[in-house]
Parts: sequence; C-alpha cells; structure tokens
Amino acid sequence: MELTKTTQAVSQNRTAQLINSFLSAQDVCDSSRRVYGRSLKQYFNWIRSSGHDIKTMNRTTLIQYKDDLTLQGKSSLTVSAYITGVRRFYEWAEAEKLYPNIAKGIKSPRRKQQFRKQPLTTTQAKALLSNLQKKAFGMADPEAIRPLDLGALRDYAIINLLIRTGLRTIEAARANIDDITYKGAQRVLMIQGKGWSEKTDFVILTDKTFKPISDYLTLRGSQSGPLFTSESKNSKGERLTTRSISRIAKSAFREIGLNEKALTAHSLRHTTAVNILRGGGTLEQAQYTLRHAGPATTQIYTATLNEDRRLENSGEALIDNLF
Repeated sequence: MELTKTTQAVSQNRTAQLINSFLSAQDVCDSSRRVYGRSLKQYFNWIRSSGHDIKTMNRTTLIQYKDDLTLQGKSSLTVSAYITGVRRFYEWAEAEKLYPNIAKGIKSPRRKQQFRKQPLTTTQAKALLSNLQKKAFGMADPEAIRPLDLGALRDYAIINLLIRTGLRTIEAARANIDDITYKGAQRVLMIQGKGWSEKTDFVILTDKTFKPISDYLTLRGSQSGPLFTSESKNSKGERLTTRSISRIAKSAFREIGLNEKALTAHSLRHTTAVNILRGGGTLEQAQYTLRHAGPATTQIYTATLNEDRRLENSGEALIDNLF
C-alpha cells in the first residue's frame, strides 16, 4: 500500500513538471496559460482515473476522453477549451520528441452560433437601473438628495457602465480613475481589451454613463487608483475583482425578480449589443462598441432580433386567427 502511494506521488510530480514545462514554453497571455493548465490537469486526471497511461494514449483513447467530457454534461464551449489545450500540448510534445501528436485532427464539438448568456429586454434593463438608482439615492431623482450609500452607488455605477458600453467584467475590474480621459470632444475610458497587454482601446462615456461614476468618485473622495474598489471590511479600498462584479450583477438581477441561470454579468455585454441593434443601430456600430475584431462575431446577435420578430409575428398566431 505504501509503495503504491509513493508511486502515485512520483507520477503526479512528473505530471506536474510536464505540464509546467509545456506552459512555460507557450507564448500566450496569462489567462490563456491558466486555461491550458486547467485543461491539462483535467486530462491527466482522466488518464489516471480511467486506468490509462500517457505513454500508451492513442487517438482512440483521446476520442474516448472527449466523449466522456460530453457525457459528464460539460458544455460544448468547455469541451472545446479542454480539447484545444490538449491539442496544443501534443503539438509541443511532438516538437520536443516526447510523445507523438495523437491529437492532430481531433475536432472540437460544434457549437450553435449564438451567445450562451441571455440579454435583458429593454424593459428589464430600465427596471434594473431604476432599482439600483433608488437604492443609491433613496428615491427616483438622483438630483434631489445626496447619495445615501457608497456601496449602492458603486453598484449602480458599475452596472450602468457595463450595460451602456458592453465592457467585460475583467475590463471593468482593471479600470483606473486615470483611464478616464478625452479623445477630441468625447469623454472615454481607456481599457485593456481581451488578449491585450496595454490599454489601447476605449469605450465612450456618455453623460448618462459618466454621471453615476462621477457621483461615486466624489462621494468616495478619490482622484486616483482603481475605478471601483471594495467596501468590505477585509478588503476595503482594494480593487474590485471580477468575481465581486459578477456577484453584484447577480444580486441586482435577483432584486428585480430575474433569477435565471442564463443571466450573468456577461449578459450585460450582450444586452449592449442587442439594444444597439434594437435601437436601429448597424451591425458595424455594435461591432465597434463591443470591439470585435471582425463582424462575424457580432453577427451572432442578430439571432435575438430574429427571435423577437418570430415571437411578435408568429405563424401559429395566424392559424389561430383562422379557426
């Protein structure tokens, strides 16, 4: 028994060293490196638990691994991420003459071309912002009195920013007060976009977007540092994390009766895109606002408009009008 435990410990240590060697050789951003690391830990855990060995893995057993991920109920997006990590690992392993590339040609599961998180309707978006505003100011008119609660005002400023600009939670978390500047006559927030190491992109801060942020910073008394900070006792004044922003969004949803799993902080980004199109904006405007590299990704949002039209002008209702 003791020998078996020792053998397992040695094997796990070698696996960890192998994964670390692979990750160190990848010229990718830190977030991608973390995803690769998680996918490979999942893969090697499966190899060990299913009685296989990395030295004897082949294309057939690798396909079995992919199928098992699906049978475990993992989404096509998650399975695709895991398989991508494994493919990159075997490309590296073959170049290093460690193992043959058994993952070459292994396909990721097909995904339906639409976003997974549900956007808010215009009515829901208005209700969300109205409720947050009332919590922050104690009444519907923010001009009437001084904000009552710094945390509530911060939450209002965050959600209002996300829903009007399409920022990702990581972009909001990284934002600093000094990132608010001007381009010509337009007030903007410089941001570090997805996959970038510098703050070279921006979103426009309209008056409706900027006012809650200005109120929040005035009440906070800050002129520099993170744009949004924690109000909790253990981390007061520290930069707000993406997890905290996600919790703030979910709590705000629940307060107006929205508790669906498909509604998350990322839904606010989808809401931005869909409501640009609902408001008569072009696909190009939505693309530029969300900072997509090409129109193909933005095109997915038209599915919601098609669904809206389907629900409003259904063929089923026409039949009911006849008999």
